[in-house]
Amino acid sequence: MAEQKTKRYLELQMEELKAAHAVTDETTEPPKKNTDHTRSKNAEIAKMYEDAAEYEADLKGFEEELEIVNSNELKNIAAALIKQFPEEERDYAQELRTILEAGWTHYIEVEQTHPAEQLDLVKKTEFANVVEVLNAAYPDYSGDFEKDIRKLLVKRWENLIAIKQEHIKQELAEIKTTGLKPKYVKRVYEQYHGIVK
Repeated sequence: MAEQKTKRYLELQMEELKAAHAVTDETTEPPKKNTDHTRSKNAEIAKMYEDAAEYEADLKGFEEELEIVNSNELKNIAAALIKQFPEEERDYAQELRTILEAGWTHYIEVEQTHPAEQLDLVKKTEFANVVEVLNAAYPDYSGDFEKDIRKLLVKRWENLIAIKQEHIKQELAEIKTTGLKPKYVKRVYEQYHGIVK
């Protein structure tokens, strides 16, 4: 009985939300009239999608960066990222260096696949030259330093992508709790902000 009351209460809340947002059928297009009232409602609905839209933009950027990481020689990655994203305020060269140093520390301390002396060499060497320097210092290394480094970079960007995908998923789930469909809210957001797809 309590379960039925809870269910009915949730249904009533849903109806109130839909009425507040003037949604009778979620598959219908948002109202086209540009009255102040409609604009105000659309602003409220559009606001619900702001975080998801920001995460989607970040996700797209990280996917493009990963593509550059995968399609360029290691020594050219920083320059390719800077060229592709000149408006970014990130220091890609420093970012690559930080990823490499953290990853190499992981290789030494956790995986124990590399000697500690390599980290000192990695820290002193320009990112663009690190493979060449490591190969010269450790000619008997049975692995492939370039593959080791690329693996670290790819893993980093894959993690960033996974985090953004999870954030988007959470935002869409939150939108669903309001009783509105995420696709509808996204469409209102795009129309409200004049985004043409």
